[in-house]
Amino acid sequence: MINLDHASRWYGEVIGLNDVTCTIGSGVTALLGQNGAGKSTLMRLITGQIRPTTGQITVFDEDPFGNPNVFAKLGFCPDVDSFPEHLSGKEFVLRMGRMMGVAEAAAKTRTAEVLELVGMANRADKPVKGYSKGMRQRIKLAQAIFHNPDLLLLDEPLNGLDPVGRREFMDVLQSLAHQGKAIIVSSHILFEVEQMTRSILLLHRGRLLASGDVSEIRNLIDQHPHRIRIRSTNARALAAEFAKLPYVLSISVEDLTGEVEVRTRQADQFYSVVGDLAMRGHSIYEIDSPDNNLESVYEYLVGN
Repeated sequence: MINLDHASRWYGEVIGLNDVTCTIGSGVTALLGQNGAGKSTLMRLITGQIRPTTGQITVFDEDPFGNPNVFAKLGFCPDVDSFPEHLSGKEFVLRMGRMMGVAEAAAKTRTAEVLELVGMANRADKPVKGYSKGMRQRIKLAQAIFHNPDLLLLDEPLNGLDPVGRREFMDVLQSLAHQGKAIIVSSHILFEVEQMTRSILLLHRGRLLASGDVSEIRNLIDQHPHRIRIRSTNARALAAEFAKLPYVLSISVEDLTGEVEVRTRQADQFYSVVGDLAMRGHSIYEIDSPDNNLESVYEYLVGN
């Protein structure tokens, strides 16, 4: 659905996107990168808000810039809010639908459908000014899918959602993806992305640094010692068990917090052993990996 061919975008002397070539098809694709990586610039190019300075971009085989044919097939959730605060969520979605040219009766029916889909059916009559960040995210998604677009772009859509809300939001996206739609989700949190998709585009300073299946990106971490922290009521006994494993490179114990930190090159095998130890009665109440995030991917990729 989307093709970029050596696409670049400059803002004066500042590079927003630098010589990016890629193809994005149906399903969920995660657009990863820290602030300033070029995620928003790429989304603005795809949605036809700006033109590339050099190179080409096509969406549905057309130039998206100022193109109503493309606009009719895409939905967009920006990362910033711009609501008429006095309106209710229902009124906002309905008015957006009417602006698309949908007749009033059909717009009311579709508004009820999308509000139900995003979990706002019972809360949409309240003014937007009283909404939490998570509620605003849901309303933005409702207006974006109102016209049943083939392409959906969501800029940091999980911000402000609690764990349950994030799970529900992801379920909605998966349902849309199963209908053959293309969904691009920008994020800077790797573990959230892994719950949504296996397909990743990783941007850094405007360049496409890596792309492919999420496991390929994770392997870039796992080639190096992987730090894993486990908290237990008996940290030293747990550390003694870990010391028996041939693929554990180092162990440190913090008695005050009950934390054991392990460095290993075989994280998957280690996690399996941790599960076995928990089943055998070791009191393990928290597992965390400071390497299991996007920042660690960057540390490896940018440093090589």
